Amino acid sequence: QVQLVESGGGLVQAGGSLLLSCAPSGSIASFGTMGWYRQAPGKQRDLVATITRGANTNYAESVKGRFTCSRDNNKNTVYLQMNSLKPEDTAVYYCAASKGGGPRPYMDYWGKGTLVTVSS
Repeated sequence: QVQLVESGGGLVQAGGSLLLSCAPSGSIASFGTMGWYRQAPGKQRDLVATITRGANTNYAESVKGRFTCSRDNNKNTVYLQMNSLKPEDTAVYYCAASKGGGPRPYMDYWGKGTLVTVSS
């Protein structure tokens, strides 16, 4: 059973930064595209960023220039560096992993999520 464990969420003021981490139970090299999604209260889950096995990244328009997704095979971890945070970034952030590739593949595995709250 594949598990994805997120960490790094919390409360931050607008304009601040947070670093989210995702550590899978298996080797990160066994996955194709990995990424981050978020779900705000009362809204659907949306893509935030994905990163392919070849380290090509894809971002939602709302986070371009502020968020950076990276993948460290040596540390077996995927990261989401979030800068210049806004109150509208408040959501539960989920790590996801696909067996396939490409910028927006079907995600086969999901973490339980970590809450990010941005105060104004």
